[in-house]
Amino acid sequence: MQLHPRHFGRDLRDKLVSKLMKDVEGTCSGHHGFVVAITGIDNVGKGLIRDGTGFVTFPVKYQCVVFRPFKGEILEAFVTMVNKMGFFAEAGPVQVFVSNHVKIQKESEVRLKIIGTRVDATDIFCIGTIKDDFLGVISDPGANS
Repeated sequence: MQLHPRHFGRDLRDKLVSKLMKDVEGTCSGHHGFVVAITGIDNVGKGLIRDGTGFVTFPVKYQCVVFRPFKGEILEAFVTMVNKMGFFAEAGPVQVFVSNHVKIQKESEVRLKIIGTRVDATDIFCIGTIKDDFLGVISDPGANS
């Protein structure tokens, strides 16, 4: 973590922790997944001054809760967009594309199965299916009309 010298003082550790939470929570690392919440700080190391800037870089070890979807996982998701090829649904921070041949409406809730993932440095992309036992529409907003 990089910290500006104006934050140095008695509450340096608290400033580091709050900056860590602000900078890391809600981000995605392709390797680890989406950081949902930081649950603990294991260690804050000694800072190194960055030449020419005055900023200090502190090594911080922390524990966190992550969400990383995997192939074969069953998720409940919210349909956000429907097109002629299928639909996109969101399960927490991850967007899943499902190719389908059944009628699905926007804002429906579905239970789907992840059949493939693609990971890059800052995001995770998933492909899913609803063609399996106990999968499909959970609630349909059009059914109440």
